[in-house]
Amino acid sequence: QVQLVESGGGLVQAGGSLRLSCAASGIIFGLNAMGWYRQAPGKQRELVATITNAGRTNYADSVKGRSTISRDNAKNTVYLQMNSLKSDDTGVYYCDVQILGMDYWGKGILVTVSS
Repeated sequence: QVQLVESGGGLVQAGGSLRLSCAASGIIFGLNAMGWYRQAPGKQRELVATITNAGRTNYADSVKGRSTISRDNAKNTVYLQMNSLKSDDTGVYYCDVQILGMDYWGKGILVTVSS
């Protein structure tokens, strides 16, 4: 089994910053890409950012330039630093990891940006 533990969410004022973390444990042999997705109220889940085990990154246009995804392969942990937060960034953020072609999802962590 794969366990994903997300942390770092909460309430933040517009213009502020936060850092999300997601630590993977369990049967994680073959861990490849890691990433973050989010789901705003009434909307579908969408990509925020991903990073491969080689460090290649991909960002949604909505967060590009304001966010940085990184990972610590020794700790099997992925991070998402988000700056200049906007009310549109509000939502539940989900960690996703790909292991041998399969996706595993975290339970989600709430981020609320107050204006």
